[in-house]
Amino acid sequence: MTEPPLWRAVSALGTRDPATPLWRGVIVLRVTTLLFALGSFIVHYDGYANKWLAWTSFGVMTLWTVLSSVFYARPSSRWPWLVGVDLALTVVLMFTSMWILTTAQFDANTPLITTVWAAVPPAAAGTRFGALGGVLAGLVVSVVTGLVRWRFDVDVARDGFLLTASGFVIGLAATMARRSADALTRALRMEAATAERERLARSIHDSVLQVLARVRKRGAEFGGEAAELAKLAGEQEIALRALVTTEPTHPSENGTTDLRSALQLLATPSVQVSTPAGEVQLPEHVTTELVAVAREALSNVEKHAGEEAHAWVLLEDLGTEVVVSVRDDGPGIAPGVLERAAAEGHLGIAESIKGRVRDLGGSVALDTAPGQGTEWEVKVPVAARGKR
Repeated sequence: MTEPPLWRAVSALGTRDPATPLWRGVIVLRVTTLLFALGSFIVHYDGYANKWLAWTSFGVMTLWTVLSSVFYARPSSRWPWLVGVDLALTVVLMFTSMWILTTAQFDANTPLITTVWAAVPPAAAGTRFGALGGVLAGLVVSVVTGLVRWRFDVDVARDGFLLTASGFVIGLAATMARRSADALTRALRMEAATAERERLARSIHDSVLQVLARVRKRGAEFGGEAAELAKLAGEQEIALRALVTTEPTHPSENGTTDLRSALQLLATPSVQVSTPAGEVQLPEHVTTELVAVAREALSNVEKHAGEEAHAWVLLEDLGTEVVVSVRDDGPGIAPGVLERAAAEGHLGIAESIKGRVRDLGGSVALDTAPGQGTEWEVKVPVAARGKR
């Protein structure tokens, strides 16, 4: 079977490094800085104290430019240790300037043998490790520059600031690129899953759901045992529709689940669930507790409101808090009933609803009166989304 285009797009994003354009920039920077170093080498060659060491150092720079460019060009060979070797080799080559340059050249502020070529490791570290890696690599190169020249003046400080800032900016760009790619991958995966569920829903609608709907309708017309079968068919129809139209509630990479999808699975012929159009992501344990609260409220409806009662579950995402309301059209709760139940040791509602919500840092409000039904309103602050 041919893979859908959306899934192919998800697979392609999953195998590509989002920071690849930055790695290409690192390669270009390495080549151009090597050419600049070559010009500096030619200009100052006659004044070098150790020409053999100068040729050796520049030869190593050239060879490493070729090798590192080949490695950085392939996503599979951008190993973390390679960036460390890059930085270490650059530091060693910078120290060779102590024997290559003469005292007069140092006094004249002649560029080191590596010159601007030494700016590449901070860029590579930032691309591989993020802003912190780029800053640390920039600081290392800056400190070594001061040690080799044996002074820390305005020029050294300026170069150090530029190296550190460039490493930070490149690292920040790499981090943002990876985060954006992850967000895009999740969005495409969700869209692909939604499209697949819609396809399954159409297929099932043309077969199983139509049969269940017909059984429910005809059974209700015949009455008796047929009506009981019709009721069961209706329940299975709603459950099946929920399965093929609801996003799975598996935890995401950051440990959150969609409360909207979890609550939609509570729908039955007598329970209507209304939710926002978009996801309501919460930490997994918060979603589990709120679903348990809704189940407990619906269980009380089933026990005390009678078989003919209907219930409504409403989910609202208000930005600063999440609100779950469970309302029924039953006979309501008479004044003092809950207090007497608690005094007699029946703590089902107090512990299952109020206790759970209290542990989440939320609040519970009960609105009921004889003949007016019952409504539980549970509010949980958005801050709970960040708890693990």
